[in-house]
Amino acid sequence: MLEILSLVAIGLALYTLNASRNSAQKLGEEVMRLKREVEALKAEGVTAPVGTTAAETAEAAPEEAAEEPAPADFASPWPTAQATGTDEAGKGRSIFGGGPAVPAEAAVASEGADEAVATASAVPVVAAKPKESFESRIGARWAVWVGGIALALGGIFMVKYSIEAGLLSPAVRLSLAAVFGLVLMAVGEFVRRRTLPVIANAFQNAMIPGVLTAAGAITLFAVTYVSYEFYGYFGPLTAFVLLAAVSFATIGLSLLHGQALAGLGLLASLVTPALVATEEPSAWGLFGFLSVAWLATFAAARIRRWQVVPALANAGMALWAVLYLSEASTVAVVPLLFAMLVLALGHGLIWPGSITAEDVPPATGAASADPLDRLLAPPAVAVSLTGALTLTFPALVLANAVPALSRADYGFAAIVMALAVLGALRGWAIYPALFSAIAAVVGVGAMVVGPGGLLFDDVSILAPPALDDTAALPLPVPVIAVVPVDLLLLLAVAYAAVGLAAVRLRMAGSSAFAALWSLIAPAVPFAILALSFLNFGNLSFDLKHGLLAVALGLVFFCAAEAFSRGRAEEGGLFVPQWALASGGFAFLVLALHAMTDGLATTLGIAFLGAAAVFSTRLRRWPVLPWLMAGAAAVVAGRIGWEPTIVGAANLSKTPVFNPLLAGYGIPAALLALSAFELRRWPEERIRNLLQALASLFLLLTAAILVRHGMNGGVLDSSVPTLGEQSIYTLLVIGASAVLMSLDLKSPSPVFRYGSMVVGGLSVLSILSAHFVGLNPYFTGELLGKWPFIDLLLIGYLLPGIAYGGLAFHARGRRPMPYVIMLALTGVALAFAWVTLSVRRYWHGEGIANWKGFLQPETYTYSVVWLLLGVLLLAVGSKADSKSIRLASAGLVLIAVVKVFLIDMANLEGILRALSFIGLGAVLIGIGLFYQKILSGKSGTGEKAELNAKA
Repeated sequence: MLEILSLVAIGLALYTLNASRNSAQKLGEEVMRLKREVEALKAEGVTAPVGTTAAETAEAAPEEAAEEPAPADFASPWPTAQATGTDEAGKGRSIFGGGPAVPAEAAVASEGADEAVATASAVPVVAAKPKESFESRIGARWAVWVGGIALALGGIFMVKYSIEAGLLSPAVRLSLAAVFGLVLMAVGEFVRRRTLPVIANAFQNAMIPGVLTAAGAITLFAVTYVSYEFYGYFGPLTAFVLLAAVSFATIGLSLLHGQALAGLGLLASLVTPALVATEEPSAWGLFGFLSVAWLATFAAARIRRWQVVPALANAGMALWAVLYLSEASTVAVVPLLFAMLVLALGHGLIWPGSITAEDVPPATGAASADPLDRLLAPPAVAVSLTGALTLTFPALVLANAVPALSRADYGFAAIVMALAVLGALRGWAIYPALFSAIAAVVGVGAMVVGPGGLLFDDVSILAPPALDDTAALPLPVPVIAVVPVDLLLLLAVAYAAVGLAAVRLRMAGSSAFAALWSLIAPAVPFAILALSFLNFGNLSFDLKHGLLAVALGLVFFCAAEAFSRGRAEEGGLFVPQWALASGGFAFLVLALHAMTDGLATTLGIAFLGAAAVFSTRLRRWPVLPWLMAGAAAVVAGRIGWEPTIVGAANLSKTPVFNPLLAGYGIPAALLALSAFELRRWPEERIRNLLQALASLFLLLTAAILVRHGMNGGVLDSSVPTLGEQSIYTLLVIGASAVLMSLDLKSPSPVFRYGSMVVGGLSVLSILSAHFVGLNPYFTGELLGKWPFIDLLLIGYLLPGIAYGGLAFHARGRRPMPYVIMLALTGVALAFAWVTLSVRRYWHGEGIANWKGFLQPETYTYSVVWLLLGVLLLAVGSKADSKSIRLASAGLVLIAVVKVFLIDMANLEGILRALSFIGLGAVLIGIGLFYQKILSGKSGTGEKAELNAKA
C-alpha cells in the first residue's frame, strides 16, 4: 500500500501546484486590471481618488433616477417589462441585493457619453465583479440549503413519529413517505419552471428547485432502503434496481438543477452496492453497475462541462476497486479490468474527450503562460488527474498480487497500456502519460522484487527420504514461482510503440508534450527490460533479452533519425533527438550485457561510444559525442563493480600483458581518440570532458598494472607497501607534468586545472602515506640489502627529485602558491631521505622506532641537516628560487634547534663540542655567503638584491 500512498501524495502535490499557479495568475490579473483602471482615469484627466469618484457616482445615480417618471401600478404581482420600463432581471436584482436596474431611456441617453469616454480612453476599463453582500448570502443561499435539509429531516421525523405512535401501518407510512418525496421533486420542477432567470444565474449553488429535488431524492432513496432492510418488502434484486433507478434519476435531473444534485446521485449510486447484500455476490454485477453509474455521471459532466463531480466519480471507482482487490474473499480480475477499461475509454471519448484549450479558455489567462505551465494545467485538469490515479491504484495492487492472483499480471499490463494509449491520443492527457510510466516501472518492480512477486515466492514443505524407521523431518524448500517474463517483454515492446506514436502525434501540437513522451518512450521499456534481465535472465548469455534490446535500440535510433529530419541546422535543444538517441544507445549497452560477458562487454561498450563519436561525420547531432561520455561512465561503473574485469579466478598473473591492460587501456585509448576526433567540434565542453576522462583512465591503467605486478598477480584490498605507493606517486607526478605539457600545446581548462588538481592530490598522498602511514620508521618495513638502491630511493629521493623538476617546469606557468607547494614538497622528501639514510647507516635495513637513537647517530643528523641546508642555499641561489632558499633557512633553523635542545642534553664529550663548533662554523659561513654573494659590491656600487625574483 506504500505505492498507493505515494501516488496519492503525488496527486495532491500536483493539484496543489495547479491551484497555487491559478491563484498567482488571478492576483496578477487583478493587479493588471487595477493598473488599466488607473491609466484610464489618467487619460480622462481625473485626479480624484477612485473611492471619491465611486462615491460621487453613487450619489448622482438616485438623483437621475428621481427625474424619471414613476412606473404605473398593476394588479399582477409579476409586472411586465413593457409597462414598467424594467426587465425581470432588473427586478430580481433589486430583490436579491443587486444593483438597481438602469431604465431604458437612461441607457440610451448614456450611450453617447459612454462612447466619448471609450474614445478618450486608450485602455479599456474592466468592471470588477461586485462582492456579494452578507444579507444576500444569508437570505438567498444559506436559507435555501437549511430549508432543504429541514424538509428532508421533516419527512424522516414524520415517519419516525408515525412509527412510534403506531398511527399507520409500515406499508402506509412508507407509501406516504414515497409520495412526499415525489411531491418534493414535482414542486422543485414547478418552481424551476417559474423561477426568474436572474435567480438561476446569480445563485446557481443555492437554487430552490435543486434543493427541493435533492430532498425528494433523499426521501425516495431512504424509503426504498428501509423497505428492503427493515421490513423486507423488497428482495435484494428489486431493492438494488429501485435504488439504482433513484440514483440515475437524480443524475439525470442534475442536468436541470446543477452539479450539486449530480454529486448526490453519484453518492447514491456508489453506496447502493454496499447497502444491498446478496448470498451470491457477483463481481460482474458490481462493476457493471458502477461502470454504468460512472458513464451516466460523465455524460452529464460532458454536457455541463463539470469537473468536481467527475473527479469524485473517479475517486469512488478507485475506492471500490482497491477495496475489492484487498478485501474480497474471491477476486475476479476480468470484471475489474472491464470497469477500468471503460473508465479509460470514457475519459478519451466522453469527458474530457476531444476537448482542447481553445474549447475551454481558462478564466485566469493561462494562455500567456509558458509551455510547461500549459502542459501541467490542461483543460479539465481535475478530471484527468483523478482519472489517471484511479487507473494507477488498481494496477499497482494487481502487480503486487502477482503471481498469487490469477490473471493479475495481464490485468496490470492492460491497465498500464490503457493509460499509455490515453496519454498518447489526447493532448490534455499529461497525467495519464506520466502515471502510466510510474505504474509500469513501479508495478514491474513490485512483480520481480516485491513481497508478492519474489522469484522464490512460495515455501513448500517437502519431506526427504528417511534412512531408518524414524519419521522424516520436513524441510522448507523454496519453489520457483511462475514469472510472466514473456508478458513483461511484450509490455516493453507495446509501450515503446505507443510512446513513439505519441511523439509523432504530439510533435505538431505541443512540443513540450512531445518532449515528455520522447523521454518516457525509451525510459519505461528500458526499465522493464533491465528488471526482467537482471531478475530472470541468464547474466552470462541471454539471447532473448539481448536480441530484443538490439531491436529496440535500432528502432529508437531510427526514430531519432526520422524526427530529426529537417531540424539538423536549427538552433536550440531538440529534446526528442537527445532522448531517443540516448535511449537507443542504452538498449544497445543492455544488449552487450545480455549477450557478452567480462572483458568483451567492457570493450564493446567503449567501442560503441567511440562509434557514436565517429558517427558525427554522418550526422551532426549534438547528442552523439555525449554518448561516449555515457559509455565511459558505464565502463567506470563496471570497473568499480569488478576491478579485475574478468573475475579474480580468471585473471592472469603475468605482469603488464594481462586482461587488465586491455580492460583499462583500450577504453583510455578510445577516449583519447574520441577527444582528438572532436578537435574541431563546436562545443568545447564535451571535448574537455573526454580529455579529462582519457587522462583518468590512463592513470587507472598504470596504477592497476602496478598493483597487479607488485602483489604477485592478485588484486585484493590489502594495504599497499611503500614501494607500491611510491610508484603511484610517481605516476601522479608524471600525469601532472603531462597535463601541463598538453595545456601548453593545446590550451584547455581540463588540462590547466586538472594538472593542478592532480598535483594537489599527490601532495596530500605524500603527507598521509609517505610521511605517516607507510613510513618504514613507524611500520618497521625492511629497506633492502643494498645501502643506496633501496626502498628509501624509490619512496623519498625519486619523488623529491620529481617534485623539484615539476616545480621548475611550472615556474611562470602556474600560480606561485602552487609552485611553492611543489618545491617545498620536494625539499621535505629530500630531507626525509637524508634523515632515514642516516638512520639506515647506523641501524641497517631495519630502522624501526623501537631501536632508539645512538649518540653518533644524533650527531650525524646535525651535520647532515646543516650540509643539506647549505646545499639547498647554493641551489636556490643558482636557480634564483626564493622558495628553495627559504627551505634551506628552515633546515638550518631545525638544525640550530636540535643542537641547542637535543645535542646539548644527549651528547657528551667531544661529540657535544664538535656539534656546537660545526654549527657555529656553518652559520658563519652562511652569513659570509649572504654578505659577499647576495649583498656584496659589484664595481660601481651595491648589487641589486637577487631575492626579488622567485
